[in-house]
Order: sequence, then C-alpha cells, then structure tokens
Amino acid sequence: MLNLSDVVEFISGSPQFRITEVFDANAPLYTYYGQPDLADDLVGMKTNTDNKQVRTYDKVNTLYTDDVIFSLISGDSTIVSKEREGYLYTQNYVKLIPNENIDPMYLVYLLNENQLIKKQFLMGLQGSQVLKYTLKQVKELKLPDCPSIEKQKKIGELYFNQLRLQALRTRVARFETTILLAKLKEASKT
Repeated sequence: MLNLSDVVEFISGSPQFRITEVFDANAPLYTYYGQPDLADDLVGMKTNTDNKQVRTYDKVNTLYTDDVIFSLISGDSTIVSKEREGYLYTQNYVKLIPNENIDPMYLVYLLNENQLIKKQFLMGLQGSQVLKYTLKQVKELKLPDCPSIEKQKKIGELYFNQLRLQALRTRVARFETTILLAKLKEASKT
C-alpha cells in the first residue's frame, strides 16, 4: 500500500505571521486564498467574497490554475480555478503536486471522499483539542489501490461535474424560495 508521499510532492504555504506588510503602492499586492475560495473552486462557482490582501516584497507561495490545494483546517482539497491564480496561500494550506501515476481530479476525489482516508484522518484527530491536520499526517496517508490513469480521469471528472450540478441545483432552489417568499409577502399585503 502506497503512502500519499509516494505519489505527491508537498509545498507548504507561507507562514502568515512572517509576511512583512509594506505600504508602498509599488509593492506586489497578494490576495489570500481562504476556505470560501476552496469551497467555490470545488464546485466551479464564484461567489463574491472580500478576501484579505497584503502588499509585501517578501517571497511568498502563490497558486496557479489547476494546482491541487489541501486545507489543513478542513481536511478538504480542490483544484485551483483560473480566477484564483496568483493568490497567496498560507501555512493552513498545502499544495499537492501529483506525479504521473495519479490524476489531479482523482486525487481530490480520493482525499475528499474515500472512506479509508477519512478513517485515517479521524484516527489522527482523536484526543486532539484543535481540529487541524498536520503535514506529517497528510504525507503518511495510506492510499487504496488506484485504477488505471484513464479510469482515474473519468472518476475525477464525474466527481467534479456532480459537485457542480449539485451546487447549481442548490442555487436554483434558493432563488425559487426567494421568489416565492417575495410573492407571499406581496400577497399578504392585500
């Protein structure tokens, strides 16, 4: 059985407390990647969130389109969208660079949905007061046997398509409820 570290390279995020903020308008401006961004990237949607930004001359770790990112806070992973290219990611996140034996979308599916992996995460959290995963825990995850790369690609695509479809249905239901409530409010005035 392979460990995640056998098929993935890890790049930790920039320690936020070490970033020296400057107030020089010529300094590079970075937007922080956060949990709402991860949630949006997972379902392929964009919601309007006000992300924290920082100007700094420090060398910081940033994201690129199609990077796989893992949250040490939530234990969720996703693939970074084009809209979030260049975002700065902090020590609460780890960039995962899969080798040619594992498809990025399939990797996200495994980390988010596989029962063997979920069980390993739960065992690692037992007795812990702070629900935060460690890089060591993530690196040592035991992976189930993976199907062929072609099958991985299909599974990964289906997974992301299903999440997007589910999110769109939820959004439609919210809009319908909002419209219905507005009509009921109007009808109750007469």
